[in-house]
Amino acid sequence: MLNLIIFGAPGSGKGTQSAKLIDRYGLYHISTGEVLRDHIARNTPLGEIAAKYITKGHLIPDDLIIDLIRNVIDNEAKSAKGVVFDGFPRTIPQAEALKQLLAERDEGVHAVIGLEVPEEELIERMLNRGKETGRADDNLDTIKNRLDVYHNQTQPLREYYIGEGSYLAINGSGNVEEIFKTIAEGIENK
Repeated sequence: MLNLIIFGAPGSGKGTQSAKLIDRYGLYHISTGEVLRDHIARNTPLGEIAAKYITKGHLIPDDLIIDLIRNVIDNEAKSAKGVVFDGFPRTIPQAEALKQLLAERDEGVHAVIGLEVPEEELIERMLNRGKETGRADDNLDTIKNRLDVYHNQTQPLREYYIGEGSYLAINGSGNVEEIFKTIAEGIENK
């Protein structure tokens, strides 16, 4: 199993590069953001809870996300060649829970793909995405809050995964195809 984590600030290109990883390696895509937005749209109990956090740009509590990930791995992703985790983990406790969850299945994380993009570019990308898609969380106030949350709660994962020896620092600015070529080379040389 090829289990990858795509890591980076909001707007760094995680979704775009995840799609390319899925196509090339036959992976199952777990995007916590997409799953949560689906629950919100369907007004499920999880969706109602998630909406309260997401509209403010806050992270969903770890226990809810971990249960969600466990359910997807066990029920939807079991026939894939691996998984690309997009938007998870976002905290060190989530990273430790994922490590344990995968170890229980005799698996691990092959690589953490860290898309590194300057903050001004991230803001511009998300504002443009909001105009194009109508995503409610792509407005300037929520973007700034999401970036603050990322820097304070998620950024420490970079050091965690560097310590684990699985972090691949990738320049996430520039041509999408060139970025993906660098990612693929990093995965295949790991």
